Amino acid sequence: MHLITNLAAVIAPAFLISLAGYLWARRGLPFDQTMITHMITLIGAPCLVFSIFTKMRMSGAAFATMGGASTACLVLFGVAGAIGLRAAGLSSKVYLPSLIFPNVGNMGIPICLFAFGEQGMALAMVYFAVTIIGQFTIGVALASGEFRIGALLRLPFIYVTVIALALNAFEVRPPAWLTNTADVAGGLTVPLMLMALGVALAQLKVDNVGRAVAMSLVRLLLGGAGGWLVARLFGLEGAALGVLVVQSAMPVAVFNYLFASLYHNEPEEVAGMVLVSTALAYLGLPLLVAALT
Repeated sequence: MHLITNLAAVIAPAFLISLAGYLWARRGLPFDQTMITHMITLIGAPCLVFSIFTKMRMSGAAFATMGGASTACLVLFGVAGAIGLRAAGLSSKVYLPSLIFPNVGNMGIPICLFAFGEQGMALAMVYFAVTIIGQFTIGVALASGEFRIGALLRLPFIYVTVIALALNAFEVRPPAWLTNTADVAGGLTVPLMLMALGVALAQLKVDNVGRAVAMSLVRLLLGGAGGWLVARLFGLEGAALGVLVVQSAMPVAVFNYLFASLYHNEPEEVAGMVLVSTALAYLGLPLLVAALT
């Protein structure tokens, strides 16, 4: 009973808030997804990063190790995914981004916060930063067939991360008015991410159920196993190991659907993977979290 209670405390908040977003959209209530996405990207996430990284007690070595391990995970997913898709005769342009880039933002950050506390959230933000950089460079290149750096350079998230890490490294404490502002604005991010996830899921449809289930299982199993392998290779323990595995085992990120739709890469196939993998993740996450905590 104690284990069930602990797992409910981790999974239920993320599930219920995203469910609220799903029901909100199903009832046809107004929700400006574009505005919310921009609010998270331009205000919420940068403030959350600043708030966490200026307060966290993480050495430069620990940050570098987590960043290196996160990068290694994405490389592993890319190589394994490309080989598997080639063997299956499926398009890398359509499916590979979904196998590489998990939903470490909308879903991963809240789960790591509830499972591993503030330290887990800080570590999850490192994985999130690496993934965002990869998604807006390699992800866009895979979807469009053209490498572009401009979209990444327009994200304030990148600059705020560098500034916050520099302040932390030199043990410079920002003024209270700035940290309080970042705390309040950053506090909007997690609930908005989960609401936006629920709304996005309500608007997606599964076109090919069999393929969506198969590809979703590949994403989740490849992610979890790959994250565990990389964590062992990097010698991670405790919260760092848990965060790397949980973030790696997240379902397909909604951004993959947005890019597939933008560049006309069979978005209905990617939508099915987002929807099914998220449903399967909510079923499997309690077991994964129980094994890691």
